Amino acid sequence: MSDLEPDNELLVTCAHETQDLLTIQMKEIQSKKVQTTEEWLRNYSLESLQLTLEHLMNEGNVILDSRSGAEEIELAEKAVTNFEVRVSGVIELYQQRIQWLLKDSRKVFGLVKGTRVGLVVDVSGLHDRRSLEGFQKDLLFLIDEQLCYKKQLYCLSFGTEISPLWESPKNIDVHVLREARQWVQQLAPAGGCNLLKALKHVLTIKELNSLVIIIQSCPDQSLEILADYAQQCVLGRKLLVHAVTYDCDSPAAITTVKNLAEVVSGRYHCYSSEGENSDSSDVNLLLQESQKAKDLLKSIKQTFQRHVDGSLISGIADVSTEVANAAIPCFLPKPPKHEGPLIIQTQHFLTRTSTDWLKTNGLKAKKLNLYQVLAPNAFSPVEEFVPILQKTVSSTLHEKAMVQFEWHDGTMKNIHVDIPILYQYQKLLAKMVRIYEKRINWLSVASRRIWGSVCEQRVVILVDISMTNSTCIIHIQQALRLLLEEQMSDKDYFNIIAFGSHIVPWQLELVPSQPENLEKAWRWVLSLQCSGSRNFMSALRRAVEVDFKEKDKQKSQGLYLLTTGIPDQDTHTISAYMAEVCRGFDLQLHVCLFSVMEDADSSGIIPARYATPAETATAFKEIVQAANGRFHWFGEAGIFESDDIAVIASEMEKAKNYSQKCASLVESVKRRSGGQPAHPFVPEAGSNMAVPKEKRKPQKLPSPKPTALSLARMHIKDKHGAEKNTSARVLAWRPTSAKAGIPPVQTLKQCPQAENRRKYKPRKQPECSMLVFYTDKGRNVGAVYRSYPKTVCIRKDVPSIRLPKQEEICSSKEWLTKYSIKKLKLELPRLMFGPACTHQKEIVESLRKEVSAKHCAVFPSVEINGVVRHLQVQSKELEIYIEQMEKVLLRYLQRIQWLLSGSRRLFGTILEANVCVLIDTSGSMDPYLPQITKELTSLIWEQLRKNEVRFNLMRFAEHTESWREHLVEATDKTCHDAVQWVSKFHAHGNTCILTALQKALSFQDVEALYILTDGKPDTSCNLILKEIERLRKQQHIKIHTISFSYVDREANAFLKELASQTGGRYHCSLGDVDGQFAAYRMMTEGFDDEDDPVFPYFEGDDLKKLTEEVAKARGFLKQAKSFRLLLQK
Repeated sequence: MSDLEPDNELLVTCAHETQDLLTIQMKEIQSKKVQTTEEWLRNYSLESLQLTLEHLMNEGNVILDSRSGAEEIELAEKAVTNFEVRVSGVIELYQQRIQWLLKDSRKVFGLVKGTRVGLVVDVSGLHDRRSLEGFQKDLLFLIDEQLCYKKQLYCLSFGTEISPLWESPKNIDVHVLREARQWVQQLAPAGGCNLLKALKHVLTIKELNSLVIIIQSCPDQSLEILADYAQQCVLGRKLLVHAVTYDCDSPAAITTVKNLAEVVSGRYHCYSSEGENSDSSDVNLLLQESQKAKDLLKSIKQTFQRHVDGSLISGIADVSTEVANAAIPCFLPKPPKHEGPLIIQTQHFLTRTSTDWLKTNGLKAKKLNLYQVLAPNAFSPVEEFVPILQKTVSSTLHEKAMVQFEWHDGTMKNIHVDIPILYQYQKLLAKMVRIYEKRINWLSVASRRIWGSVCEQRVVILVDISMTNSTCIIHIQQALRLLLEEQMSDKDYFNIIAFGSHIVPWQLELVPSQPENLEKAWRWVLSLQCSGSRNFMSALRRAVEVDFKEKDKQKSQGLYLLTTGIPDQDTHTISAYMAEVCRGFDLQLHVCLFSVMEDADSSGIIPARYATPAETATAFKEIVQAANGRFHWFGEAGIFESDDIAVIASEMEKAKNYSQKCASLVESVKRRSGGQPAHPFVPEAGSNMAVPKEKRKPQKLPSPKPTALSLARMHIKDKHGAEKNTSARVLAWRPTSAKAGIPPVQTLKQCPQAENRRKYKPRKQPECSMLVFYTDKGRNVGAVYRSYPKTVCIRKDVPSIRLPKQEEICSSKEWLTKYSIKKLKLELPRLMFGPACTHQKEIVESLRKEVSAKHCAVFPSVEINGVVRHLQVQSKELEIYIEQMEKVLLRYLQRIQWLLSGSRRLFGTILEANVCVLIDTSGSMDPYLPQITKELTSLIWEQLRKNEVRFNLMRFAEHTESWREHLVEATDKTCHDAVQWVSKFHAHGNTCILTALQKALSFQDVEALYILTDGKPDTSCNLILKEIERLRKQQHIKIHTISFSYVDREANAFLKELASQTGGRYHCSLGDVDGQFAAYRMMTEGFDDEDDPVFPYFEGDDLKKLTEEVAKARGFLKQAKSFRLLLQK
């Protein structure tokens, strides 16, 4: 007995003691290791504890009812009672776990997991002293109760700007905890809630494995931006994200926290000091499991009712129904509110297939093809027939300085290996592989895991609801929900067609993808019932002949089929039909095949046609190939096959192959430099490296007897060389041995123009080549001299451009001096046409008329600016130009969107470091004052505070009033004061611009004035212009004018002249909404049509110059596409 462990009083002698056992086990687990509810339920869920109705059925015996003859299950009453006691004990255990989660710091912030924790705290919601002190007290409790047991800690607070405590995570000790507590006690309010900036900073710290985000107000950025950024950063990284709202009553903030946690597979916790908190992901999981246990007890009481000799009996059919209802197989995580309203997400990027994506991000598009990199240093082997030897001789230079390499066309090339370039090339390949991995991860999550990427704008969804899918209807509904939420909001039109034996369309024709239509479609999906077989052909005909009846007039049309098995009709019949209807039209069929587990099939239902999963996949691949679509095959275990992922994986394999070949080249050169001749490197099987032959030591051969032809060559060569300058002959002399003497100096003949020879550069003679041959008669030898003029390059290559990703704070004029089409050297006429491309005509005297040159009929002719020119360019060059121009246009549109966002929409961009903003508060501004006050607040925080601009504010009407007597630094305190002062504006009186300008110009160190007004001044405009010109002679201060009037042309003309005279800019926000919409349409629809969409006429200098450049670029792009079409014809 000594070897046995002592009795710990955990021995179960009765079923009633199970509750005590589970309670004690729970306390031991909590003391040893803190677990999230999801981890805890892996050991204590009903399924893991074997407390389901199915487990209870397994304990009974099957008997036959003597009256009805039906099979029934007989259970001992004691067994059912013990089962109910155990379930009741588990329910109480769940309640205890909930109570434990709602104690101490866990009640406020939830349970913090991970060992290296980043604490990100929002301080924008601390409005008063009381709330600040309460928040600081709760944070100190969090540090003392949970964070002190971690290994590393990183603290960061954020408002409008971020403020980290340390540069990197610190190992937790006494000193680190003391610094963290001091940091908490020094927290203070700081502007807005710039959560995106905080995430950009903290997600770059790779040491962290847990992130706690605490916000107190609604973030400044939208949910879509935050979720998309967080999801992209967390992909492929083991980071536990725990989002918390602290005493926040904003529904938008709570929604942001929940969705952010859902996107990154994290947890959320919402705390309110006014009452008990129950809105937590950990608590909700426990409540769901507890409700499941209560439903189980209820179903047991309803199912087992008849007592026979101390036993409980129930029909097998009744119990089977209960089991089916209790345990529906589901490969997708069913959300708590499966039947709730959709949470529609808006995509801010253009969805593309992987094939289209690789056209701009593939190795060839990025000029990272191995043969593109090696081409400048690749040379073809030189072979020449030597008449003396009577054989073809190859050059042996490559054996000393180069490596032979098999080219993509099967020929051999001599490669000069530049090791630094190849090392850099391998780094770029590794970077591209990481990008491709991110793309694959992105394609493997959310709705793209089921549907792939939906790229078309007009979409019809075909849903298989045959009877064989009755057990996975939840899967189908959830798949449609994800699709409607995540990928359908940016489409133009859509419809859903469900099919079994009969066709059930949601709408009679395509409807716009508006939120209300998406919600109606979801409600219709919830009502679907499975029945019949898979009449796929009828559904296909319905979609093509009704929804896509005008397929010849529309573009970007797609059919998406979600099915679990092979269709009723023959595969070849469907393929032939799809090939016919898709030929010549922009219409594709994409198949999403879901493989259901074999044991999850509906009870004994035999489909009309049976096929194995592999046979089904092969059949749909044939159909997809005929319809120019994509195939996507997935199941409970994940994605089995996907065309989108396969294309990316192929590109990754190509990059890996290129990298291995680079390593082989580098290794070969290293071995050569190490002094190992002969076989420097033996390539692996499948490598393109050619092994050079063993070099033999050259032997000295006797000189051959000269023939008549060789003697003639030597005679002509000597005669021709004698005419050259003697000085050149001396320079070209080389000694034949080490004992050779210096050649004698030869006398130069004096030339009358010898003195002036230095003044004139001698004209370079064309290089000559000589051909020697035998004559027909006798053994005479003749020679022919030929001269080849140097070729002149007619056109310039299309340059590779580099554009900035971040926006520069400067005017459009300054920005275009660096990135205009002219500066980027992308003007089409200069690139495509040279002087030799001009159409040539000359008068032929014999014909007495102008005749075109012979080559004019070879090249296509186009008219450029009234001059006929020949198009001597290749389609590939035009493709490169179109790609570069579209890249430039996209960057221009991003700049326009930036200028039309935030406070820049009304005030333009603040460029200088010391400014004064003048606001017109005359009586005519009364209707606009609330909007101006709001925009001024945004200006103060977004531009002045963010860019640390020294500033002052001034309002003017009949009299002027300045906020400060001098310029002040933009700190949080001064910005708060400025916002409070602006909020007290009221409109009255006239417009005294001159007095305001005179006072503003008197401020010390001011560099520029920004004046916002809606009308003409009360005094003479000429008087103001003359007075400002006089004042500016003493100090050069720019005046930027901002017009708030769209109808007073005279007032706008005055403001334009005032800005022009002082070197400033004129700004007017007229047409901002139309401009944003036009930019959005161009970015989503492309640049095919030059006339639609078009920007409105912007009067402001910045937007006007940029839109003019956009129009110029679109013109060049249209011209290039027409040239490409001309070459194709």
